[in-house]
Amino acid sequence: MKPRRTSRPLNDMPGLFDSLDFRPDAGLPADDAADLRRREILAEARRNSISTVQIADHSAEKLRFVSFGSGSSGNCAFVGSLRCGVLVDAGVDADKVQAGLKANGIDPARVAGIIITHDHGDHVRYAYTILRRYPHMKLWATPRCLNGILRRHSISRRIKDYHAPIYKEFAVAIGDLSITPFETSHDGTDNVGFCIEYRGHTLVIATDTGRITDRADFYIRKADILMIEANYDADMLRRCARPEYLKARIASERGHMDNADTARYLAGMWTGSLTHIYLCHISEDTNTPEQALATIRGVLAAAGISVGDGSGRLDQRGADVQLTALPRFDCSPLSIW
Repeated sequence: MKPRRTSRPLNDMPGLFDSLDFRPDAGLPADDAADLRRREILAEARRNSISTVQIADHSAEKLRFVSFGSGSSGNCAFVGSLRCGVLVDAGVDADKVQAGLKANGIDPARVAGIIITHDHGDHVRYAYTILRRYPHMKLWATPRCLNGILRRHSISRRIKDYHAPIYKEFAVAIGDLSITPFETSHDGTDNVGFCIEYRGHTLVIATDTGRITDRADFYIRKADILMIEANYDADMLRRCARPEYLKARIASERGHMDNADTARYLAGMWTGSLTHIYLCHISEDTNTPEQALATIRGVLAAAGISVGDGSGRLDQRGADVQLTALPRFDCSPLSIW
């Protein structure tokens, strides 16, 4: 006797697309793009005779990266999966971060907390606001960095109630993420970058540093995804109206990196495993995204490294590396690996 079919139609299963957040109440509009993706998923499931639950799980586990703002006005990004992730810094308004998470299908309840690079206001200004809004979150920072945050009169000392200490060169597990802080060179308090490892990917963040330290270089060479500072153009900095002491601070080894420094470093450390570079903390008045991209693309090309524009177009996919400048004030497109 033929066994009775007990499975239900793929398009009639409650919660089928929940983890992909195609529901309007999950923050994604029920527009044509979502409907098209829904049909693609159903077609893939039928072709391969696998459950949509398996597909949903696979998609939920992919590494995601989105920046909510990158520059002296504020810095914050999300790194993780739909199951668990972290915010890197908290210098962007909490409402904007919340909207950015929702627009990209990321449930704030799945964000474990905030990892802090250093205590400057453009990286910590909204940390306490975010933590109060989502009390399940933690604040990961070195003890010295926390002390620097507590010295800021604009931030409540109650932020220490959310603190979980981290230490340079010691990995901490946050969900499925393994995060290792490392030394950077800046004039904040106990500055760090982060090496974030997840399911075969290594994303390294090296922002607000006047030079690449030996330990930063060690971790950057592991990366297949790199977020690195290209803060200013040296000629634009010299010509700008900023006070001379501020120009000297920016150009020092404990300040920021200019486009040419970043370009030379990337060409010199090049490894074939690096597939994506995101330029961050681009100055509003001493740099432009176009200038940063052109300088770095030119130096990499001179070193024989082909550079794509990160658009995902077919004619760009074969490049050795994809190069993108993160927006100063707006959300970047969501990247998924």
